[in-house]
Amino acid sequence: MHIICFGPGPRFKGGIAQYNTALARALKDQGAEVSIVSWTQQYPAIIPREFVDKASRSSFLEGYDIPVHYLTNWNAPRTWWRTAKAIAALGPDKVIIQWYNPTQGIPLNTIVKYLRNHTKAEILFDLHFVAAKEQSSLDARLTRMALRHGHSYIVHAYKTAEELKALMPDKQLEETLDGARRKVNGEWRVVHGAGDGNEAAASARPVIKLYHPIYSLFKPDPAFDKEAWKAKHGLRKHVFLFFGFIRKYKGLHHCIEAFAELAKQRDDASLMIVGERFWQTVDQGKLGTKLKNVLFGTMKKLFLKKADDERNYDPLALVDALGIRNRTLVVDRFIPNEEVPPYFQAADTIVLFYETATPSGVESLSYNFKLPAVATRVGHFPETITNGFNGYLAEPGNIADMVRVMNASIDQPIPRENVVEATKAMSWANYAKAVLAG
Repeated sequence: MHIICFGPGPRFKGGIAQYNTALARALKDQGAEVSIVSWTQQYPAIIPREFVDKASRSSFLEGYDIPVHYLTNWNAPRTWWRTAKAIAALGPDKVIIQWYNPTQGIPLNTIVKYLRNHTKAEILFDLHFVAAKEQSSLDARLTRMALRHGHSYIVHAYKTAEELKALMPDKQLEETLDGARRKVNGEWRVVHGAGDGNEAAASARPVIKLYHPIYSLFKPDPAFDKEAWKAKHGLRKHVFLFFGFIRKYKGLHHCIEAFAELAKQRDDASLMIVGERFWQTVDQGKLGTKLKNVLFGTMKKLFLKKADDERNYDPLALVDALGIRNRTLVVDRFIPNEEVPPYFQAADTIVLFYETATPSGVESLSYNFKLPAVATRVGHFPETITNGFNGYLAEPGNIADMVRVMNASIDQPIPRENVVEATKAMSWANYAKAVLAG
C-alpha cells in the first residue's frame, strides 16, 4: 500500500511538520510505502513570519526510506496543478492531508478535486481543528470548500468531530474508533461488524476518532543530570514548563500571572518559558517586513470577527512587571530539535493554561517525557487529562484556580507511572493501524 502524507515537510518549523514526519514514520513501520509531499510556501506571501527551520540539524527521517517532495507554493497556482498531477503519478492508495489553516482551502480545493477525479485513492483529512482559533468571516467557507472533497476524516477530539458535523450539515458523518471502513459505490463508508462477511455498510462518511499520538521523535537523554542542569540555570526545586510558540490562545499571560501569585506563597518553585514569539521571527525593521505588516494588518481588520491583533501580544513583559525575573528562565527563541529534551527532563510539570484548545502537540511531547500537566478545562484536555490522576485541571480564566492546581501539583505530585498508564492508547502504532484499517 502506497500512502502520501501531504503537509509541511521536515524542513519547516512547528508541531505540524513534526506530526507529518512522525505519521510517515509510523505508517512505514507498519509496512506501508510512504512518500511525503510538502509545501514550499504554506501561506500567502504577505504574512510577516519565518516558517522554515534553519536551526535544526536533524529531520527525524534518518534511517527511513521516505522521499520528500517539496512542490506546493500557496502563492503559485501552477504548482497546485503540478502537485496534484505528481501525487496522481505516484499511484497512491491513500492521501492523508494535514489540515491546520483555512487559507489552505484555496490550493487544497484544486489539488483534492483533481485527485478525486483522477485517482482511486482514499482522501483523508487529518483535522487539527475545524473552527479556527482566530475565526474570520471567510474561514468557514474556505474550510468547507476543501473538506467537502474528503472521503474520510481523522479527528483528535470529539469537539472537532462536532465542529465538522456543524460545518457540513448536509453530509452524513459517523465516528469510528478503530478506523473500520469500506469502499461502497465509489465512496468510503463506516462499516459495522467483525469482518466475517456480514458487515453492514452504513451510509455515513467515516470520522476516525483517535488520540493525538505521543511525540516519540524526541528522546530523553539517559545521562541527563537534572539537578546539575537546574543549578546551572538557577532553577529551584519544583519546575513548571511552558513550551512552544507563544500564541495568545495558549494563555502564557495566565501562566505568568498564576506563577507570580504562586511565587508569593512559596519560594521552592521556578518557571521556564521556552519558545519563540510567533510574530517576531523576522527583522521588523526591514522595509519588506513593514510592507507585509501593513498588508497583513489590513486583511485582519477586514476579515477577523474580533478586533484583537495577536501581533501585539507580548506576555513576556509581565515577567518583569510582576517581579518574577529571578524565578523565571526565559528562552525567547526557536528551539532546534537537538536542544528540546533538556527542558522537558528538567521540568516537573507542563503548563497548559490555554484559552481554547485543539489537541496539543506540546501536551503529546510532554507525555514522551512522562510529565504530568496542569491545564485549563477547555477543548480536549478533559478527554486526555483525568483530574488528580495524570494532571490537574483548572477553570479557564480563573487565576486563583490555576494557582490552586499548581500548588496541588507540588503538594500532591502525580506519579510518573500514572502518566504512562494514561497514555497507553496514544501510540503512533495504534494510530497508523486505524488509518490502514480501511
